[in-house]
Amino acid sequence: MLVKDVLQTKNKETADLISCSGSEMILKALIEEGVETVFGYPGGAIMPLYDALYDYDGKIEHILVRHEQGAIHAAQGFARVSGKTGVVFATSGPGATNLVTGLADAQIDSTPLVCITGQVYAHLLGTDAFQETDVINITAPVTKWNYQVTDAAEIPEALAKAFYIARSGRPGPVLIDITKNAQLQLAEFEAYKKCSHIRSYRPAPKIRIGAISEAAEVINKATKPFVLFGQGVILGGAEQEFTAFIEKSGIPAAWTILGESAIPSAHPLNVGMLGMHGNYGPNVLTNECDVLIAIGMRFDDRVTGRLDKYAKQATIIHFDIDPSEIDKNVKADIGVWGDCKETLPLLTELVKKHSHAEWLQRFSELERQEIETVIHQELNPETGELTMGEVIRTLNELTNGDAVIVTDVGQHQMVACRYAKFNSSRSNVTSGGLGTMGFCLPAAIGAKFGAPERTVVGIVGDGGFQMTLQELGTIMQSKVDIKIIIMNNRFLGMVRQWQQLFNDKRYSSVNIESPDFVALAKAYRIDGQCLETRENLRSALQTMLEHEGSYLLEVMVGKENNVFPMVPQGCSVSEIRLK
Repeated sequence: MLVKDVLQTKNKETADLISCSGSEMILKALIEEGVETVFGYPGGAIMPLYDALYDYDGKIEHILVRHEQGAIHAAQGFARVSGKTGVVFATSGPGATNLVTGLADAQIDSTPLVCITGQVYAHLLGTDAFQETDVINITAPVTKWNYQVTDAAEIPEALAKAFYIARSGRPGPVLIDITKNAQLQLAEFEAYKKCSHIRSYRPAPKIRIGAISEAAEVINKATKPFVLFGQGVILGGAEQEFTAFIEKSGIPAAWTILGESAIPSAHPLNVGMLGMHGNYGPNVLTNECDVLIAIGMRFDDRVTGRLDKYAKQATIIHFDIDPSEIDKNVKADIGVWGDCKETLPLLTELVKKHSHAEWLQRFSELERQEIETVIHQELNPETGELTMGEVIRTLNELTNGDAVIVTDVGQHQMVACRYAKFNSSRSNVTSGGLGTMGFCLPAAIGAKFGAPERTVVGIVGDGGFQMTLQELGTIMQSKVDIKIIIMNNRFLGMVRQWQQLFNDKRYSSVNIESPDFVALAKAYRIDGQCLETRENLRSALQTMLEHEGSYLLEVMVGKENNVFPMVPQGCSVSEIRLK
């Protein structure tokens, strides 16, 4: 090559490079990853990033929360309804440690997040500098991957890996900790390259066709097969593939609370909710089925109850993208690795058309028993105090199953999950594995940004609401249109229920006094009302739903109402109590 050609090539390569700060690199990377919304809270160690953000107004919308825990729960709500990766900014020290609860929640519930935390200057690491914490070691157990950047040149590749790891395979939270000097440092920046492969990372296990064939053979011979499905169906975008499988095979299907809404509530093969406060039939018949097919769920203890008495009569088939979940809690006779969007069509092709009418009739019989014993009184009481169930029933009638329902943790969560009706996927947002009180309000905010065209209703208890109620300020400032229903029973209800049933009504530290929630909301320029009578329930909910902007409805429900059915701790799922 001639000298002049070499010079021209070098000049072209130089022209493709630009010099920019690490903070600008972060924002350019976010734009290339399609990020439009970020939830965060500024501070000293991340101030350079916020300074750069000033010039990106209109390109990236930053939602200023009131607490970093609010930021990460909002990002979770955003991710859960949109299917995109949620993004969080936080500063060092307490800013980063305030993310830990949300990281743990996202990790166990497989929610894709990229959290970017500021850190002290690299030369101060390990000196106990102001607002320095070892965020990498603190968050290692609750992230899918984390990494500390000390040089601006590392930022593009680190963020590309972060987004790829967060959303691929079994999704989860990733944290990138970036020192202040790296945010300020100028470095040459090429065109951003998304990551699609990491040599040491295998997010999609190789599908074993033999296992699928074996599963199909067992299913075709079954007389009482039963499907349990979880959030893996939703995360894989496999709702249609799942529906095709159950409709061809004619197998009844029950859901975990994170799997709820993967198929419409009204689907004839949808037999209800699994677990401690799930429906009667699915729990009892788990121990009567001859083949149990688990799809995208992890056999959590709240689903299985006592493991040594769980489905011992059944052949267990477990479909999961994460091989570590297979045989972890329940020994599988056949383990099928892979994304269910890919594995289910292969299975459906091999299964025979069937109806299983007599087996389905068993579910209907037990459902009638549950309706007579529990459901009718919960949903249609004629006297006494308001019940949480009748609130959900009326909400269903007014929203026609089209709303996004975000719940906190406790009795109201179980009631809402049991009775809410859904027509489309990604409509139920709740804290499943970690059970994080305070999740609802910020998650509902994030859900609205993730699905701005949909009605978002947050259902929360009087206890959980007071854990993150400062996010009313986020609603006020960002003008977020969500509807908030506080189920106020003047107790920490789920703990009180356990103390009543298992501790001889020794109510220890569960009576909770609350402020005037409606007046509090009005201080944040949010309208609302308090409902105490059954006669006004429908009109109050109608007012809430029709109101332009956010609205808070406090509903005074029965103080000592319990949630049934219930599988007592240490019992088999077939020992579920109806009262």
